[in-house]
Amino acid sequence: LRVFKKSSPNCKVTVYLGKRDFVDHLDHVDPVGDLNTLLLFLLFLPPVFVTLTCAFRYGREDLDVLGLSFRKDLYISTFQVSAFPPVPEERKPNSRLQERLLKKLGQHAHPFYFTIPQNLPCSVTLQPGPEDTGKACGVDFEIRAFCAKSIEEKIHKRNSVRLVIRKVQYAPEKPGPQPMVETTRSFLMSDRSLHLEASLDKELYYHGEPISVNVHVTNNSTKTVKRVKISVRQYADICLFSTAQYKCPVAQLEADDQVSSSSTFCKVYTLTPTLDKNREKRGLALDGKLKHEDTNLASSTIVKDVTNKEVLGILVSYRVKVKLVVSRGGDVSVELPFILMHPKPVEPPASRPQSGDFTV
Repeated sequence: LRVFKKSSPNCKVTVYLGKRDFVDHLDHVDPVGDLNTLLLFLLFLPPVFVTLTCAFRYGREDLDVLGLSFRKDLYISTFQVSAFPPVPEERKPNSRLQERLLKKLGQHAHPFYFTIPQNLPCSVTLQPGPEDTGKACGVDFEIRAFCAKSIEEKIHKRNSVRLVIRKVQYAPEKPGPQPMVETTRSFLMSDRSLHLEASLDKELYYHGEPISVNVHVTNNSTKTVKRVKISVRQYADICLFSTAQYKCPVAQLEADDQVSSSSTFCKVYTLTPTLDKNREKRGLALDGKLKHEDTNLASSTIVKDVTNKEVLGILVSYRVKVKLVVSRGGDVSVELPFILMHPKPVEPPASRPQSGDFTV
């Protein structure tokens, strides 16, 4: 079994994690500490605390000046692992991994446990610009263990450990119906219309999978369709003090397909939205990443409850836009929403060996 390990600079506190991705199943979220987390401390006094923080950074880190921070903590939970004198607590049964670690590490190792609320956002990073420095904007989760006499005491870096984790969602097992939309456009000085129908072959796509867009045009008008433009757009709803929406094209296609008056046209276009072709776009939403790992376009967000928008962070969605460029103006367009996510893994993916990992 591979375990993530990180120690404080003075080696007094060490955190062990069996995994760093915690899945949002919509009806519950994998708890932090259930079957997979452990903390080792080599010090009895002062007590050891562990905090779980979900934070939204909405400004560059290098702009934090004069005590102002462009960061909002969406959720903070603190757990006192050890106390002197000891504080009685309800202990949960240890997992197989925890038992093996306890046997290996000895009496100073203590399991800890957090429950991640369902309404918290998933880990999302906004792609920084080429000249941006410091921590990128976005939503992240962090576990921090530290030694202190009380929770109010100033935390020293030499006595603390920080470890980033991720809250993720995987594609639903039962996708929705096939997206389809149609529209009819009438033009001035013409008693006939132009009809556009567009559809996708399915609602759910995995990252890196091509998207097939079926376009059907019935042109009974006196105008000519000069070109067909297809684009995949990412929409990011930023839920902070107020809600703002940002859109960014992640795949585009333009075809010189013409549809003359009193004729029909049908064709399937294929686009593949990937991060490789969009690495220079500042503000593009990406899945939260861990150190030494690459990432991808942000997965679509599936939200069960939207009553408290202040803790939703960043909501990501995708649409395919089909646009007909018509002669002498009067363009016609429709949009098709779809879901872009990772499939649920059959088993936990093997992580690349890192200096902070070891096997038990």
